[in-house]
Amino acid sequence: MDIKPAGFQGVHTLTSVKRGDERGYLIRTQCSETFAGAGLNDRWAQSSITYSALRGTLRGMHFQTEPFGEIKLIRCVTGAVWDCLVDIRPGSPTYGQWEAFELSEENGAALYVPAGIAHGFYTLTPEVRMLYSMSAPYSAPHASGIRWDDPDVAIAWPGAPAVLSERDATWPTLSGR
Repeated sequence: MDIKPAGFQGVHTLTSVKRGDERGYLIRTQCSETFAGAGLNDRWAQSSITYSALRGTLRGMHFQTEPFGEIKLIRCVTGAVWDCLVDIRPGSPTYGQWEAFELSEENGAALYVPAGIAHGFYTLTPEVRMLYSMSAPYSAPHASGIRWDDPDVAIAWPGAPAVLSERDATWPTLSGR
């Protein structure tokens, strides 16, 4: 597993080696020894899978507030997504900025995302499954988000959403939180 820093402090991209033969392949998705050696969290409280049937589904921009702020390990296991992060950490030099990555079953890439980063994605293919590991359990009262189309953040999504939940459409802007 190759771990490299991304643009935001604390965000890392992970590239795993596909080991395969006539049966298919295996990808290591997490290794406590490798994560600890890189100074990353290696303990996960919860894992979840999201499924999106249609291309153009937009989910985001989500995070949990303290004391349930969470580190996320994010991987696309079926299909492909344009995965987007927004730095919402007060005092961060990249506060209010976004960066995006393509995650797909094909490229096997993953993201390690620290607490204080809002996350969302846009499906580039139908039939997308995303695997998340989180350092904190889900807490409904601490679940929050910012608008996917916040004009001050100005995320350049790859297309207009074909599917968007009412909740995601009504989050406040970053400045309105």
